[in-house]
Amino acid sequence: MITKRWGRRMAGSLAGGLAAVLVPVLAGCEAAPPPERAPKPTAPLQVPPKPVTPAPQDEAKASEDPGPKCPEGGFRLSEGTGDAAMGLRVESVRLDNCGTAPITLNGYPDLRLQDKKGAPVQVHVGQGSNGITTGTGFDQPGQKVVLQPGEAASFGLLWRNLVTEVNAPAVEGWFLDIMPAPGRPRQVLKLTRPVDLGNTGKMGISPWSKEAR
Repeated sequence: MITKRWGRRMAGSLAGGLAAVLVPVLAGCEAAPPPERAPKPTAPLQVPPKPVTPAPQDEAKASEDPGPKCPEGGFRLSEGTGDAAMGLRVESVRLDNCGTAPITLNGYPDLRLQDKKGAPVQVHVGQGSNGITTGTGFDQPGQKVVLQPGEAASFGLLWRNLVTEVNAPAVEGWFLDIMPAPGRPRQVLKLTRPVDLGNTGKMGISPWSKEAR
């Protein structure tokens, strides 16, 4: 009897111990949870383009403007090329017909010299070389010149940079007040190179001649 009871107790203890061992083992063998799904890639953020603001009408017109407007009288004056050698000065002035009608020039322009402040300079402006030098072509007779729109003509200036009197102040002209032909409006041309007369008090001008295209 003792042996049977002891066997039963032993069997019960073994069963209890085995159950205690199997419970955590079985618990550890439970199926692992499925892995979390990776988030789907998102599309890049689309930035809407900035709207283009149209230029104001005034700016658009300004960009289409081919250049400065033609001055009153339908012509434009400009400073030409120059030459200076041993005190002898030769300059030229160009006239462009920027208008819509022909311009007639005959002989010599009417010219007045002004200083930096726009005040008149006392100088004798003579037609031709005015006794300043020879062999320049300034003494050729003037001819009638007709300029169609887009054509140009020029005349020359001649003087000497010479100081003949120590006590007389040297004179410089920086503006030319020009009437190209009788009945035409006067225009004032600002020079980049002065008419440095010294104190000679005179200069010569050549007649108008047509410029080649």
